[in-house]
Amino acid sequence: MGEIDWADRAFYDDGEWVTWSEIDEQLRYKEWGAKYPNANRSIIPYFEDLISLAESFHLETGLHLSVYGDIGELFGAITYGIELNKTYAQGSDGRLGNDHVEIKTITPFKSKDVVVVDTTRHFSKLLVVKINEEFQVAGRMIDRKLLPKRTGRFLRIRWDNLPSAPR
Repeated sequence: MGEIDWADRAFYDDGEWVTWSEIDEQLRYKEWGAKYPNANRSIIPYFEDLISLAESFHLETGLHLSVYGDIGELFGAITYGIELNKTYAQGSDGRLGNDHVEIKTITPFKSKDVVVVDTTRHFSKLLVVKINEEFQVAGRMIDRKLLPKRTGRFLRIRWDNLPSAPR
């Protein structure tokens, strides 16, 4: 029988040892749930691992991984309850009830907090996710009908022009 690592043991409950890391994980999930009632808690570990990997890689190499779009989509699924479409599906990135949602991500290395939206895509809501230089993540959603009207296929949206009201 192996040695017990007593340093990580918190207490004995219901016939097994509960560790501090397990308690920390449960508290983090409760925090996500309190802040985001529609949170899809099952994908929180993937989001946290991916953002941590992107940050660590950047700190180590000065380079960026091509994962920020995925981080933005996971953030939308967790915080807004968006059901993501299959990878490379035509149309939008996911659904929120009957609404099709397009998700755009502002990466930490962009010089301007702007996204370009293809207005020919099929969506009724736009979620813009911003990952700043400290790898903190925030999101703002807007109905398509509230986007500025303009001619042409592409629309540039500034982060500062998006509403920051609660969901």
